[in-house]
Amino acid sequence: MLVLLGIAFLAGAITSISPCVLPVLPILLAGSATGTDRRRPFAIVAGLVVSFTTFTLAGAALLSALGLPEDLLRDIAIVALLVLAASLLSRRVARLLERPFLFLTRRQVGRDSNGFLVGLSVGLVFVPCAGPVLAAVSALAASGEVSFRIVLVTAAYAVGAALPMLAAAVGSQRLTSGLRLLRAHDEGVRRAGGVAIGVVALAIAFGIDQRFTTTVPGYTEALQERIERNSTAREELEKVSGSGDAIAAPQGQQPRAPELRGIERWLNTPGGRSVSIAELRGKVVLVDFWTYSCINCLRTLPHLKAWDRAYRKAGLTIVGVHSPEFAFERVTGNVRSAVQRLGVRYPVALDNDFATWRAYSNDYWPSKYLIDKAGRIRYTHYGEGAYEETENLIRRLLGEKGKRPRTSVADRTPTDLTTRETYLGYARIENLVNPALSFDTEAEYRFPARALAQDQISYAGRWTVEAARAVAGRDARLRLGFQANDVFLVLGGEGAVRAFVNGRPAREIRVSGAPRLYTILRYPRLSWGLLELRFDPGVEGYAFTFG
Repeated sequence: MLVLLGIAFLAGAITSISPCVLPVLPILLAGSATGTDRRRPFAIVAGLVVSFTTFTLAGAALLSALGLPEDLLRDIAIVALLVLAASLLSRRVARLLERPFLFLTRRQVGRDSNGFLVGLSVGLVFVPCAGPVLAAVSALAASGEVSFRIVLVTAAYAVGAALPMLAAAVGSQRLTSGLRLLRAHDEGVRRAGGVAIGVVALAIAFGIDQRFTTTVPGYTEALQERIERNSTAREELEKVSGSGDAIAAPQGQQPRAPELRGIERWLNTPGGRSVSIAELRGKVVLVDFWTYSCINCLRTLPHLKAWDRAYRKAGLTIVGVHSPEFAFERVTGNVRSAVQRLGVRYPVALDNDFATWRAYSNDYWPSKYLIDKAGRIRYTHYGEGAYEETENLIRRLLGEKGKRPRTSVADRTPTDLTTRETYLGYARIENLVNPALSFDTEAEYRFPARALAQDQISYAGRWTVEAARAVAGRDARLRLGFQANDVFLVLGGEGAVRAFVNGRPAREIRVSGAPRLYTILRYPRLSWGLLELRFDPGVEGYAFTFG
C-alpha cells in the first residue's frame, strides 16, 4: 500500500507541473498575492486538497442522491471565483459580501480570511492530466466501490499536486509583500489579481482553457510514463481496482472483443440508437476510450476524425466510449456540446458507470482497441502516438492496398526523453518500423535501411509474432533504439540471446525454463544506443522494461 501511495503522490506532483495546471495557476498566484496573512496560501491549498479529494470520490454520487445537476458544483465554483474577482476589483462589493458575516465577530472578515473558500473553488475546476492513478480512482468512484484505500490514494494524489502549487503560492505572496514598489501600489495589485481571477474563471466557463492547454506540448509525458505506467504501478493499481486481463485469449489466439455494455446514452446515432459489437460484425471497429476534458485525448482527436473521414465508407466504424473523469463530464448536455464543438461525427457512447471500461479491463485515457471483421481484438494502444502504426493496421484489416492515400495529420505527441516499456507481441507493440506484421505465422522480416530513432523497434530474420510474444526462428534478430541505465527483457524457451550495442558485442544471455525477466544491459549513467539482439531459434521474447 505504501508503494501505491508513493506512486499516487509522485503522479500528483507531475500533474502540478504539467500543462493541465496552467489554467488555475493564475488563480493560485493572484489569490495568494492579494492577501497579507502568511497563512493564506496554506488555506488555499488546503481547500484545494479537500474539495478535489471529496468531490472526485463522492461528488457525482452526492449530486445524484440529491437530484441535482452533476455539473452544479463546477458552476458554483466558477460563480464563486467571479464573485471573488469582483470583491478584489471593488471595495464596495467586498464590504457588501462581508456584511452578512459581521454578526459573527467584531472584526471585519477581510480578504485574508477567504483563502480556504478560494481553494475549494479551485479544487472543483482543476482538471488534471489523467493518468492510470486517476483513471482507477474515477472508475471505482463511478461504480460506488470507494474503499478507505482509495480515499488514501486520492488524498495522496491531491497532496502531491498541491505541494508544488503551495510553493508557487507562497512565493507569489512573499514577492508581492517583499517588493517596495508592489507594496506602494497595493490597490493596483489587488485589482490586477481580481482581473486575473475573473478572466480565468470566464475562460473555464467557456472552455477556452481546454483549447489553450491542448496547444501546449505535453512536456511531462515522459515522467508520467515512468511513474504511472511501469509494471510495479500497474500491479499496485490492479490490487485496488480489481482490473485484470478480462479480454485474454488462449495463447496464439486473438481475444474476442467484449460488448459495449452499461451505456447510458448514445450520441451521433440515428435517434440515439445503441450500437453493439455484434451488429458491427463484418466491419473493422476502433473503440476509443476518452473523456472530453483530457488533454491527451483531445490531442488524438484530429487523427481519429481523419481516419473516420478517410475509411468510414471502406468499412471502418469508430466508437468513442466516453468514460468521465469528473462529475461534470457525466452530464449529457456537456458531452454533447463538447462533441459538437470538437467536430466528432462518429458514434459516442456515454459510459458513465464505467461498465464498458471494466469489460475491456481498461486503465488509461486515451486507449484504442482495434477489432477485426470477425469481432476479435487485433491491436491495442494506450496514450498518444503510434498513429502511423495504427493507420497501417486499419488499412490492413480493411484490405486497403494502395487504393487511397494515407491521412496526413501531423503527430504532435511529445518526444519521450527515456525509453518506456516496449512489448514484442502485436497486441501492444508500439513504434515498430517494419511495414507490417504477419499475425501468428512465421514470416521473414528485414531491418530498415535507415537508422532507428529512440524507442523505435524492428525485426529481422524469421519470427512468429503472436499477441503477447514473439518466437524466434532462423537468423532472428531485433533492434531497438533505447535510452536508459538498465535494459531488461522477459524471455522464455531454451537457447541464447547475444546482445550488441552500436555494433559491438556486449554480452550473451542464456535462456532456460519458464519466462522471466533477464538483465540485458547495465550502465552507471543514462546512456543511449542501438541495441541489437540475436536469438537462437525457439527463444521467446515478451516485453522490454527500462531502469
